Amino acid sequence: MEIKRLLVINVPIKNCNLKCKYCYISALDECEKGPAVFRYSPQHVGECLSKKRLGGCCIINLTGGGETLIPKEMPKYIYELLKQGHFLEVVTNGTLTNRFDEIMQFPRELLSHLEFKFSFHYAELKRLGWLKRYFSNVRKMRDCGCSFTIELMPYDELLNDMDDIIAICRKELGAICQITVGRNDLTEKKELLTAMSRREYEEAWAKFQSTMFDFKLDIFQKKIENFCYAGAWTLYIDLGTGAAKPCYGQLSNQNLFENPKKPIVFRPVGRHCRQPYCYNGHAFLTLGVVPELQTPTYAEIRNRVCADGSEWLSEEVKEAFSQKLADHNRVWSERKKAAYERKYCFFFLRDAIYDWKEIYQKVIRRSRK
Repeated sequence: MEIKRLLVINVPIKNCNLKCKYCYISALDECEKGPAVFRYSPQHVGECLSKKRLGGCCIINLTGGGETLIPKEMPKYIYELLKQGHFLEVVTNGTLTNRFDEIMQFPRELLSHLEFKFSFHYAELKRLGWLKRYFSNVRKMRDCGCSFTIELMPYDELLNDMDDIIAICRKELGAICQITVGRNDLTEKKELLTAMSRREYEEAWAKFQSTMFDFKLDIFQKKIENFCYAGAWTLYIDLGTGAAKPCYGQLSNQNLFENPKKPIVFRPVGRHCRQPYCYNGHAFLTLGVVPELQTPTYAEIRNRVCADGSEWLSEEVKEAFSQKLADHNRVWSERKKAAYERKYCFFFLRDAIYDWKEIYQKVIRRSRK
């Protein structure tokens, strides 16, 4: 199946049942109690994000500010998006068994398009005595037809636990977990979240042989100067309100849920990214928002081959995650890019919807440093 776009959907939840020391929500003092608020029903959201309106099949990532599956409505949203024929990736800490029990009742043909990114918060799971629950839920979703990946935050306090982490992953899931790269969101340039030097950090965690870690470290703090198709080939959407923007680093320029019949604006970022570097390039760049960059595929970032030859990603999900967005979208000529760049500032000023609360909070936070 041809993949047309990547959609990253923010689930409006900022609380969690874990208290990890490295969590960016805790670091930024953004933890909020209370239920998530959704202005639109799952059925309406599904209609708004149909293949027809989006131009084809998409990879859709669902991530909460806290634990994604805390809102009781989430299985219904997942179901409605799967019904549209998309491939879904749900980011979760793997502890909410009742949510997985509900999701596993979906038809098998829907579950075959669902992949879970199970964040592996080893220290916190061990402290709470939840390791058994965690791996049971991973296997439960694997056995009902879902794909999965296990991702660990390489935090300094886990250095002495490396061998135990590798051993338990091999025992429970047949392969070592992938690892990400920690960033310090309290710093302007989003520095590495470690007390070690970059070289020490890289050497310490190399034993996990993680494609994700290697790639994220390779692009760390490297500003992309090439023309970026985020916004044309990707969107970042708030599930609670429908507000949308090209990617994490831009301002909202439309609402996708207000009118499902209104055409979606697909306008690329070009050379005007507002972030110091593409810190979620493990998804955006591997799927090819900058076509000329040589990167691993998203499947290589997520997958592992087990000792028995089985893989964490099913063949169908692996095929979808192995594609590049340029395969099924038009790459512009240099002339068209240049003409677009001349108009970009006009579009930006005309269409940007400023989130004044977010801007105010960031200004106040910066002034206190």
